[in-house]
Amino acid sequence: MTRKLDPAAIAAGLERLNSKGESGWSVVEGKLRRTFEFDDFAAAFGFMTRCALIAERMNHHPEWFNVYRTVRVDLTTHDAGGISSRDFELAAAMSRAAGAGGT
Repeated sequence: MTRKLDPAAIAAGLERLNSKGESGWSVVEGKLRRTFEFDDFAAAFGFMTRCALIAERMNHHPEWFNVYRTVRVDLTTHDAGGISSRDFELAAAMSRAAGAGGT
């Protein structure tokens, strides 16, 4: 079972994640959160499709919300009762999937 990270490990993970050009991630209400903005709905939906395939391979699924060109992502590991290393792995993968199309 994946373990919940302590606050120091979460802070270190955020620093690593945001220092790799994958900025924009923060902790909100006990979850990793980032809002991605795209040029239009098709680009946002394409991002969600790429991420859905990644998440399925990882067997770790995001909470997300989409309106037009905006996708808000919240990541937490329910089995661990909070943020785990799996959330940071998926966050990095989602940032890469956004590529130049997301901000």
